[in-house]
Amino acid sequence: MNARLDYAKASPDGYKAFGAVYVYLQHCGLPKTLIDLVFLRVSQINGCAYCIDMHSRDLIKQGVTVDKLVLVPVWHEAGAVFTRQERAAFAWAESVTRVADTGVPDEAYAAAAAEFSNKELADLTYAIGLMNAFNRLGVSFRATPAATKAAERAAE
Repeated sequence: MNARLDYAKASPDGYKAFGAVYVYLQHCGLPKTLIDLVFLRVSQINGCAYCIDMHSRDLIKQGVTVDKLVLVPVWHEAGAVFTRQERAAFAWAESVTRVADTGVPDEAYAAAAAEFSNKELADLTYAIGLMNAFNRLGVSFRATPAATKAAERAAE
């Protein structure tokens, strides 16, 4: 897979605008690990290798165990590995990310609203929307994961 375009260099002002949302999310009050877990789950749904690689590395740096990390795609079967808040965030992220299929039903909203305040739910949804946008950029322009770059250097 070859990169098509460095979108950050091609449109730096657009990239900065997305970056401003990312910076806001780092200080919005939601736990950083929760946001990064949601970023990872959304990226898994969308098949963005670059983002999966990046957020997995970020979570490991934050002390998330490999045992927990590998169960993110099957969080609903992982029981107590994930907190109630993390499970609620994953369910909301999946419904919002698959909006064309789910329509984000009232039941999904009620479940998320039971776990998060109005501000937290809005911020969580900003995080989900941002990652969906970044995934579309990463997949469309074939952003190269750090692991792929390392493997290519090792093969040289």
